[in-house]
Amino acid sequence: MNSTLEGRVVLVTGASSGIGRATALALSGAGARVAAGARRVDRLKLLAEAAPGEVLPLDLDVADQQSVQAAVAATVARFGRLDTLVNNAGLMLNGAILGADTTQWTRMVETNLLGSMYAVHAALPHLIEAKGAVVQISSTSGRTSSAMSGAYSATKFGVNAFAEALRQEVTTLGVRVVLIEPGFVSTELAGHTTDPALQAMAKAMAESMRTLQPEDVAGAVLYALTQPDHVAVNELLIRPTDQER
Repeated sequence: MNSTLEGRVVLVTGASSGIGRATALALSGAGARVAAGARRVDRLKLLAEAAPGEVLPLDLDVADQQSVQAAVAATVARFGRLDTLVNNAGLMLNGAILGADTTQWTRMVETNLLGSMYAVHAALPHLIEAKGAVVQISSTSGRTSSAMSGAYSATKFGVNAFAEALRQEVTTLGVRVVLIEPGFVSTELAGHTTDPALQAMAKAMAESMRTLQPEDVAGAVLYALTQPDHVAVNELLIRPTDQER
């Protein structure tokens, strides 16, 4: 196993907080040059200051295909290549299907599913040239759907399906596809939900267990990316020890 990513160039989406921020820092610490994309550019500038290596902050809205294409182009213009895409940007707006505000469904589909697809589409020619990798941050909700998370789960099931199709298309070209499915992680994600009852339920659930930290998931990304080229870690399911389902 090669424990460093010296010379590699990585684009991380949703890098302003949580798993994305932790992953950008971990990869930077391993020697990668990191392009960190998100809508909250002020936070990205703080990330760049905190990172041990070179970080390029990018104003990126994954739901906007032109924004995604521009971010990939800016990464390649700055660093001369792109070896790895970490698709992390996500939005969780849980709620009942009956009476749902369907604009929230649209936002999740555009960000979680289409956004990750747009990023792969834009980055793939560079990743094939580099024989690089795609890391898709999904969720346990992409394996098991549950009440009050129907639309969110649908987007994550979609991410999983797209990742497997992508793997079959590019693995013989030397591109590795990694699907990471975290359980409960201590991030801002649950705070996206606007329903006070659901917010309270999520808070109680988080307090009932030792949740994963963003750094735990970042460690899994680093593990997958530092395997020898002939080893593809295609899927990692990571739950808190205390999480039953």
